[in-house]
Amino acid sequence: MIPSRVRPRVRAAARATAVACALLCAGQAALTPTATAAPGPGPARPVVTRAALDTALVAGRGADVAFDEQEAENARTTGSVIGPDRTPYTLPSEASGRKAVRLVPGQYVEFTLPRAANALTVRYSIPDAAAGGGITAPLDVSVDGRDRRTMTLTSQYSWLYNQYPFTNDPRADVLHRDWWLAECSCVPAATTPAPEFPKPFRPTHFYDEQRLLLGRTHHAGEKVRLTVPAGSPAAWTVIDLLDTELVAPPHVEHGGIDVRLLGADPTGRRDAAPAIERAIALARRLDRPVYLPPGTFRVDRHITVDDITIVGAGNWHTVLKGRQVTLAEPAPDGSRHTGVGLYGKPAAEGGSRNVHLRGFAVEGDVRERIDTDQVNAIGGAMSDSTIDGLHLRHTKVGLWFDGPMRNVKVTNNIITDQIADALNFHTGVTDSLVRNNFVRNTGDDGIALWSEKTADARNTIARNTVQSPTLANGIAVYGGTDTTVTGNLVADPVREGSGLHAGARFGAEPFTGTLRFTDNTTVRAGTLDLNWRIGLGALWLYALDGSIDADVRVTGDHYLDSTHNAIMLVSEYGVKDRYGIPSVHFKDIRVDGAGNSVVSARTAGSATFENVDARNVGAVGANNCGSFNFPASGSEFTLTDRGGNDGGWLAPWLLPNTITCDDRPPVVTPPAPAPWS
Repeated sequence: MIPSRVRPRVRAAARATAVACALLCAGQAALTPTATAAPGPGPARPVVTRAALDTALVAGRGADVAFDEQEAENARTTGSVIGPDRTPYTLPSEASGRKAVRLVPGQYVEFTLPRAANALTVRYSIPDAAAGGGITAPLDVSVDGRDRRTMTLTSQYSWLYNQYPFTNDPRADVLHRDWWLAECSCVPAATTPAPEFPKPFRPTHFYDEQRLLLGRTHHAGEKVRLTVPAGSPAAWTVIDLLDTELVAPPHVEHGGIDVRLLGADPTGRRDAAPAIERAIALARRLDRPVYLPPGTFRVDRHITVDDITIVGAGNWHTVLKGRQVTLAEPAPDGSRHTGVGLYGKPAAEGGSRNVHLRGFAVEGDVRERIDTDQVNAIGGAMSDSTIDGLHLRHTKVGLWFDGPMRNVKVTNNIITDQIADALNFHTGVTDSLVRNNFVRNTGDDGIALWSEKTADARNTIARNTVQSPTLANGIAVYGGTDTTVTGNLVADPVREGSGLHAGARFGAEPFTGTLRFTDNTTVRAGTLDLNWRIGLGALWLYALDGSIDADVRVTGDHYLDSTHNAIMLVSEYGVKDRYGIPSVHFKDIRVDGAGNSVVSARTAGSATFENVDARNVGAVGANNCGSFNFPASGSEFTLTDRGGNDGGWLAPWLLPNTITCDDRPPVVTPPAPAPWS
């Protein structure tokens, strides 16, 4: 595998099972969203949420952000609510809270400001062009009927189709006819007659975001109205949510080397990369920071950073914006394109050190997933470095670090609308921290630690929010030593992944030392795996390439409104008698809503449970299949009750290893999460 390549997600035919054809039909419906609730005026008061939840349910968890989130389905509208729906390939499934509002020309959705604000972010979807490539369409923004502005929405960065690594062409036939497909339970190339599939096949990645500075401060109680104007080229516009905030004035870095003095154009018309590089060279000689003042600076390639501090005026004010450029011939690392990015030196060349990036935005131009491309916003190796207060969007991966490297702190960033991951610690990243970052709308794992070839070690993932990854997991740990995942909020994973994940897979080094999941909250996780056609867990432990035999402790987590299971422990069927999950310890857990079970065990191993409280569980509390050998002595997975487990889910008759295996129990939709009395 080429370094920094995003790992492929190909599932073997041996473990795949059928998915009903209805999933494909649902994908077609996503192109023309229909209302599932009658239109109405809605409430005039602001309903502020976090991950579409009452803020009281997630207090102290997830990122502490400057903006207030309001879901469109809670606002006043003349449009129609779509959803709820957790079926992949539909617009509601990728919406925050699995609901949104559909507008046609002339309709609006109106939000009430909960606090003073001078800036807003709209998360939306509009249709693709018939042949792909996207369209643009206007959206009128007004506050209390005045201060009208027009945002230009685009679908150029959304709408992917088909199998991995996806295509922008909605007319494309199946990309890999030699792969097993769930829709037909077959390998099309080996099937007579060859199956055909409606087009577009598997539409996904529907949403995008736009930010707007309003020009002045508006007060709490004022109304922000989003209206689709008559004559819009978009047949429909779906509004998912509105974020509003009070943005501080531009920061001035006194003593910094202003890139304009070296010739950088703040209008975005001329290439600013050479001037920024001259500023970096001068700043290093003078031992001063580089200052990026307000403006848009065009950068269409990588800028190498080492032993340098680069400070912007704030990520609302300073933007590094680039176009994707096709290389004349592939680079040694396999890249076919380049684009805007700040990169440390490769680890093979010693990497970079003492890099500090703060207070600006990086906006790329990535519209397709090419895993060999180095088109990430931040990349390379950076030891003893900090990445703080950036806004990253429209790149392949927000931050992809290729180690070995150590002691990097990634804090207080907003990472949205990525084709793949938001952040990946890849290969030997150690003693590092990912804290207080906000992630939304990734095309792969939100935050991942991948110990390929060399183990990551002693890393902490703390107090981050990850919302609506369209593929894979919210936070994933692939091997490594002494990892802590704590205080995070993960919401609305869509397919082939879940909220929190630990996987012995993708060729990762084994888990060793300790693995801690502590005080995290997931909501609307525990998705259906379309290939296996079984429900996952909000927390999903998966032994594929080896056993997960670290000291695994899960303490204080809350699993809310899980589509299928709260917890799943599973080994790959082909290696079920070789690998397992020997020992996991659960303590002080709350499960509020599980469509199936609190625990689904599909592996050999054991787990202990202490003060695990559960309510609104749709099936048996512990669905224990073990390794599917079904010996007379009971399941190969043992459950131990250490006391205090309330809600009746861990009944004595389940212990220690009663076989209760229901391969695909029906889903019982739980009520919405509520405060725990």
